[in-house]
Amino acid sequence: MHIEHVAIWCQDLERMRDFYQHYFAGQANTKYTNARGFSSYFLEFDTGCRLELMQWQEVTELKNEPQRQFIGLGHLSFALGSCEAVDALTQRLVTDGYTLLSGPRTTGDGYYESCLLDPELNRIELSR
Repeated sequence: MHIEHVAIWCQDLERMRDFYQHYFAGQANTKYTNARGFSSYFLEFDTGCRLELMQWQEVTELKNEPQRQFIGLGHLSFALGSCEAVDALTQRLVTDGYTLLSGPRTTGDGYYESCLLDPELNRIELSR
C-alpha cells in the first residue's frame, strides 16, 4: 500500500498551480473540468509523488461540517492495487464504524474509489 496523492481545495486554482510549478518543479497535467463546475490539476514531482489541486464553487471555508468540503486539505488517497482490495477495506472500515461518504464506484475520470471519514473527520480515498 502507498499514498497515491494528496489533494487540496483552492480558492485560486491557477495561482496555486503556478506556485507549485515554480517553487517545487511540479509538472501539471491538462486542467480537468466536469459539468458540475469541479476543476483540478494533478502535479507530478520527480519522485513520482502527486498533488491534486482542486476548485469547486460549492466548497465552503467552514471546517465544522464533516459532510461538506472546505478550503485546505481535501483528502488523502491510498492506492490499494485492485477493485477487490478497495471493496474489502471499504467494507472493513464501515463494519468497524467509520462513515462511508461515497462508493465504491468508478468516477467520471476513471478512478475506482470509495471515500470515508477517519476518526478526525478527514476524508480518506481508497482507490484501485
